[in-house]
Amino acid sequence: MAYEVKLPDIGEGVAEGEIVRWLVKPGERVREDQPLVEVMTDKASVEIPSPRSGVIAALHAEEGQVVNVGVTIISIDVDGEAPAAVGGAPAGHRAAPAAVSGSAPTVAATKTAAPRVQATPAVRQLAKQLGVSLESIRGTGREGAISADDVKRAAANGATPVAAGGATPAAGGAAPSAGVAKAAACGARPATAAPGGTGPAASAPTTSASARAGLEERVPLKGLRRKIAEHMRRSIATAAHFTFVAECDMTELAAHRASLDVRTKLQDVKLTYLAYVVKALVASLRQFPMLNATLDDAKSEIVIKRYYHVGIATHTPEGLTVPVIRDADRLTLFAVAREIDRLAQAARAGKLKLEELQGATITVTSTGAKGGVLATPILHHPQVAILGVHEVRKRPAVVNDEIVIRNLGNLSLSLDHRVVDGAVGAEFLYDLIHRLETPAAWLNEKEIG
Repeated sequence: MAYEVKLPDIGEGVAEGEIVRWLVKPGERVREDQPLVEVMTDKASVEIPSPRSGVIAALHAEEGQVVNVGVTIISIDVDGEAPAAVGGAPAGHRAAPAAVSGSAPTVAATKTAAPRVQATPAVRQLAKQLGVSLESIRGTGREGAISADDVKRAAANGATPVAAGGATPAAGGAAPSAGVAKAAACGARPATAAPGGTGPAASAPTTSASARAGLEERVPLKGLRRKIAEHMRRSIATAAHFTFVAECDMTELAAHRASLDVRTKLQDVKLTYLAYVVKALVASLRQFPMLNATLDDAKSEIVIKRYYHVGIATHTPEGLTVPVIRDADRLTLFAVAREIDRLAQAARAGKLKLEELQGATITVTSTGAKGGVLATPILHHPQVAILGVHEVRKRPAVVNDEIVIRNLGNLSLSLDHRVVDGAVGAEFLYDLIHRLETPAAWLNEKEIG
């Protein structure tokens, strides 16, 4: 019997996963722990490794398909075990096993099969809508993957169109224009001459749908974007959001960071404002433990965390991902900086491990150089606090009754009012600001690294 690989329970309430990309094909030999498939969960893309060594017997789902946890996604003829014949077929002529109920047909491997184009479900849908053949495009994404921009460029440059039903136009034959084809499909009659035959052809009234044809683009809400939408909707519908904003003078912090330039270059550390924020955040959370908590709605209990796992919202090509700096209170400033950089690179490359996406007790979202004045971050439910860090730039400020140039930026703190009162949130934010404005007062050599 072939060994059935089921979509594993990957924790944190994840009930399903989307097949993003198969990394193997039927008939291919695989070793134990070799990645088989990339799956999109509520958290991010993860690779499912092979539990056995053997030969791939069948794939039971297509790329883009959403599969429930526990459903068989692949079958492997394990080394040392005789493969079972299907339907009485003799050995060596075995048919591929049928797909599980509700899944796509088994993908059969042939020596003449063309290599599969690497593109996400959303990109494939976009190509279909624009009438572009993915096979005619050279992808510019990671490992040659085709992006939405590649498809749009191909459409603008007149790439080979995909005819209805997937067939290409016959050689030497002219394809009908999109307008004629649309009219024919709708049963519309061609325009006729004006009465008397002397005037120009009468123009048929243009429907709003026809007028919009080619001017609208529909992109399926799938993968990480769909998960983000679900999380945001759940958070807004559940938590009682409110946001408190205050200005922070980062002038002393900027000077402190500049004083470490030589050390950071020698140790190859990318030291950013965000690393300071994480270090100061942990110190302030010790003073205000109610912000390092989650709310268990089912049990009506506030769960205060005595550990500090800081989620760092990171922008990726697929959407926002929140990798986690675990036990941030045990890390030096330089170690935090390294971890931020490592996690950001892994997130953008789609190489985050599942454990690097779980268990955050509070989240920080930094909008960087294009951070604007302020924003109102949405809580990463069931957390009760999220900190927004915005652009730091030189602005005039009043210091000792004089107008001087300072490095100023805003911090926005969104909270769940069911757990944290406004006064407590304000005290916490001002405590954090005080630490950021006086880094030398609490960052000793041991804390720097």
